[in-house]
Amino acid sequence: MEYLPLIIGNKKTKYPLVQGGMGVGISLGGLAGAVAKVGGIGLISSAQIGFQEEDFEENPFEANLRAMEKEYKKARAQAPDGIIGFNIMVALQHYKEYVIQAAKVGADIIVSGAGLATELPAYVKGFATKIAPIVSGERAAELLLKVWDRKYRTTADMVVIEGPLAGGHLGFPKEEVEAITPEEYEGTIQKIIRVVKEYAVKYGRKIPVVVAGGMDSPEQVKRVLELGADGVQVASSFVTTVECDAAEGFKQKYIEAGCKDIQLVTSPVGMPGRAIRNAFIEQIEAGIREPISKCYGCLRKCNPAEIPYCITKALITSARGDGENGLVFCGAGTYKITKISTVQEVIEKLFKKC
Repeated sequence: MEYLPLIIGNKKTKYPLVQGGMGVGISLGGLAGAVAKVGGIGLISSAQIGFQEEDFEENPFEANLRAMEKEYKKARAQAPDGIIGFNIMVALQHYKEYVIQAAKVGADIIVSGAGLATELPAYVKGFATKIAPIVSGERAAELLLKVWDRKYRTTADMVVIEGPLAGGHLGFPKEEVEAITPEEYEGTIQKIIRVVKEYAVKYGRKIPVVVAGGMDSPEQVKRVLELGADGVQVASSFVTTVECDAAEGFKQKYIEAGCKDIQLVTSPVGMPGRAIRNAFIEQIEAGIREPISKCYGCLRKCNPAEIPYCITKALITSARGDGENGLVFCGAGTYKITKISTVQEVIEKLFKKC
């Protein structure tokens, strides 16, 4: 099978691959730069990206803005000509400011999900940064592209379809995640592709459609390309690479996980999420709630008095290597990972002929 490049503006990839954004502290400049250098699109997650800054506890917003520039420069130093961008969640407080910062530092593209990015075109106006929404269904794709078309007279530069097998926060109700069949989801992919093509024709340009969730084998890659997609977004497979920014304890949790260790959890974001079962999740399920003494202001819709746990604290704990007492987000196929590899090896495996 011939693999065609993804074209974003005046740049194109070697492989039709986007590395998924993983926060907090999992996909930073090290991983994004390595992927871009090999020939994919590397994404830095902006979610609490500044957690390692000295003043994060007192000034998380300022620390995040500063870290965005640092991590982008780190990635760009590895891949001067590669495609490097940010994954920025709509659900974040200061979403607008993070988008503008990403554009200011020079991001080639912003991929945005965890909500409908209806205002994204306005925030990047005047910048060369391209925009790519993440959608999970035909209705969301129709609504968002219609809003962008009517309100801003523009459209997406790329569209990411995130499926029910993805890691982290999911754009489906929990019941739907558990009930949807592969056949039904393939139908959804094709419906979204048809919607995107309407706007590609209207604006006279190609809009690559990339599928995320469960893209962990050459067979899966080949199948979604046969359905009409232009590429794949891959996240979990890159966690256990030498180049990934995550702590070794986090990576080891992936390697040790079995199929039965991966489950859906309820996130304070208000969405289901997929994570590795550990002592932290067992504690939450038992109704044990640690008092939340500090709010990091990460989410727009979050009341510390009502949520079961602080997601910032839970993700920072795991990112620093404590895989038992923090939240370890992962994809559905994480149990297939058995060793540490390299970014090059992961990509070559995914795009080998099958």
